[in-house]
Amino acid sequence: MSHANSLLMQAHQRIRPHLFPGAIAIDATLGNGYDSLFLAQHIAPTGKLYGFDIQPAAILATQTRLQAAQLAELTELFSESHAQLAQLIPVSEHGKIQAIMFNLGYLPGAEKHLITQTASTLTALAASVNLLSTTGLLSILAYPGHPGGAEETQAVSDWIAQLPSTQFNCEVLLSTHPHATAPRLFLVEKLAENQLSAAA
Repeated sequence: MSHANSLLMQAHQRIRPHLFPGAIAIDATLGNGYDSLFLAQHIAPTGKLYGFDIQPAAILATQTRLQAAQLAELTELFSESHAQLAQLIPVSEHGKIQAIMFNLGYLPGAEKHLITQTASTLTALAASVNLLSTTGLLSILAYPGHPGGAEETQAVSDWIAQLPSTQFNCEVLLSTHPHATAPRLFLVEKLAENQLSAAA
């Protein structure tokens, strides 16, 4: 098993308790649709999944995977950058999202020069913490090993470091053989209001 797959499994394990039928989730980087399938399976039959990817191949792969699992009706896929999260998710659902998953880097099997961009990723992450429910979880799987990936991973790490510890629980998980270019998983959990008052 690759280091990335190991971390992806950990992301799924950590997000799973936050999901339930009727929950709302976001796959901010569709890729080949595996995260979308996981999220849809655990919010069915009454949940809602929003997905974002600028590459048509990613939209198609995800649609195909969800249709095969008879889960396509739960989903709304946007051929847009995840930087548009705040604009495209209905305002009535802001603050109610149970899970938001980012799997950065490039689409496996596609052009490796088409990668997530640091600026749009940071815009999307800033929107995500506002969209997230106080019982939700944000996961970010980052890959410093590809061109542009180290800069993006460092920017994500810096962004997480500036989140107020009184409002968010943050965690970084490394692969089983951590090194400078190994993938890493960032987890961000928003604290509930009662936890905030207790911490004050």
